[in-house]
Amino acid sequence: MYDALIIGGGAAGMQCALVLGSAKEKEYAKDKKVGIVMHQKASHLSSALFNNVLGLRPGTTGPEVLEQGRRQLAERYPQVEQIEKEKVIAVTGEVGNFTVRTNKSDHKAKLIVIALGYTNLFNIKGLEQYVAAHPRAAIAKDRIWLKNEDHVVAKGIFVAGTLAGWRSQFAIAAGSGAQVATDILTLWNDGKHAKVHDKIS
Repeated sequence: MYDALIIGGGAAGMQCALVLGSAKEKEYAKDKKVGIVMHQKASHLSSALFNNVLGLRPGTTGPEVLEQGRRQLAERYPQVEQIEKEKVIAVTGEVGNFTVRTNKSDHKAKLIVIALGYTNLFNIKGLEQYVAAHPRAAIAKDRIWLKNEDHVVAKGIFVAGTLAGWRSQFAIAAGSGAQVATDILTLWNDGKHAKVHDKIS
């Protein structure tokens, strides 16, 4: 049983996983089990080139970010389980007891984070009722979002990145993932606002 299972290994999903992983020394998070389904085939990062992102060397490509993100997560926070070569096809259950079905297996989770792209190819059974036209994309592009309030789709179901209704900008998607992670940390901390900062000693 995962305490939090992230679906999607793009900017929002990996940033969410990095922040949750970085809380490993916190009393309220040290025993939490976090996983991320690293499905990236449809990520918009696969064709991205970054010249305007703070902290990224101009000319950095999306595939470089995807690969570096995987390594960073594995090396710094190995307790976050990366689930490879699986695609989520259905979500059932309720907060505290979700079943996330993939093309290969079933995973149990108390909370889930949907951090996939905002294309109309989204087809996870059990979430169809939340799909609507994207509020910040050109109608002609036929983009979608999962209706939510403050990243919460339903009790125990969070959404992050472009699928949360944000514009397709790397820094925005990553920030959305970080916001969801701190909201989850706050839940684990009995509602006391929580975040994780590293400092130069």
